[in-house]
Amino acid sequence: MARSTPLALLRRHALAAAFPRPATLPAALDAMGFVQADPIRAPARAQDLILRHRVRGYRAGDLERRYARLGLEEGYLHVYGFMGRTLHELLHPRCDAALPDGQLVPDEAAAAVLAYVRANGPAHPADVAAALAHGPTRNAWGGQSHASTRALDLLQHHGLLRVATRRAGIRIYAATDPPQERLAPAARLEALTMQLARLLAPVSQPTLTGLAAKVARLTVGAQERPGPVAGLLARGGLEAIEIEGERYLFPADAPPPARSQPGTLRFLAPFDPLVWCRRRFGHLWGWEYRFEAYTPAAKRVRGYYALPLLWQDEVIGWVTAARTRHGLDVQPGFIDRRPDSPAFARAFDEEVAAMDAFLGGDTEPPSAGAPP
Repeated sequence: MARSTPLALLRRHALAAAFPRPATLPAALDAMGFVQADPIRAPARAQDLILRHRVRGYRAGDLERRYARLGLEEGYLHVYGFMGRTLHELLHPRCDAALPDGQLVPDEAAAAVLAYVRANGPAHPADVAAALAHGPTRNAWGGQSHASTRALDLLQHHGLLRVATRRAGIRIYAATDPPQERLAPAARLEALTMQLARLLAPVSQPTLTGLAAKVARLTVGAQERPGPVAGLLARGGLEAIEIEGERYLFPADAPPPARSQPGTLRFLAPFDPLVWCRRRFGHLWGWEYRFEAYTPAAKRVRGYYALPLLWQDEVIGWVTAARTRHGLDVQPGFIDRRPDSPAFARAFDEEVAAMDAFLGGDTEPPSAGAPP
């Protein structure tokens, strides 16, 4: 039997880190630590597509339906997503270099919104906008948002409000105590960097270093030199391996590479941790995956919402999936050619059926969504 190449072993390491044995929803969330959120549903939201491969019997919408009981929080780590309260506490208090003394002091619309939520309890953005009659303002996506909605986002980002639950995908905000700093900034940043390393392992060193710098800007405001990645490497929290000129990092206690699973086929979310780092994706699987939902239709190569297609240890192409009057329509595309083995055909049909069952719990019509 041929010996595995270093790149093949790295692929197995990435798969072992990304797909442990399926667990309950609370256990999977605890193991991952963070799940990216995205509102586009084509055919389901990213958080649901990510969790379906890691949770036994998961159905689209389960995270939202069980949100309050799971004790979850929402916010920005390196992107926006769901997390437990321990990780959420590490994000706060946030230091913003654009603000006096780096801390948010609500004024005008933000102060009025905060007072309204404190007085009235958990609030829907539409109710806040109606009560305070704030006019529209341009949002980060170039559209129009109520000033009160922007204020809700700002107050949540700085830990003065939290998302208590979701209703039809809409965040319901509740007041919370002002955040307190429980760790020194350097220790907070190291803990956040380790969370990223666990989520994306094995992750290229330039990627993790860049993400740590971004998280620093979003939380502690700046990072001390030589930075958290160098410190974690020096003390053995992170280990490194170099393959074909690329240096990858992973937690020292990461699980060993798993054996290949001959029959495994998965349709992955565009934001799945296995896919998220495009630099690593290109190195491991030899082709460039691009998320094209925001690309003009005429310039798309693989489709509006192409789901990478994992077959055994290789990502060999993509699928697009849409619900129609006649059922789930799944259209594949391949980088090279479609495998002609009966095992692939069976696995593909089983994954289509699994996707169809997963979507059975989501009764909302498909939509392009809005900012998460």
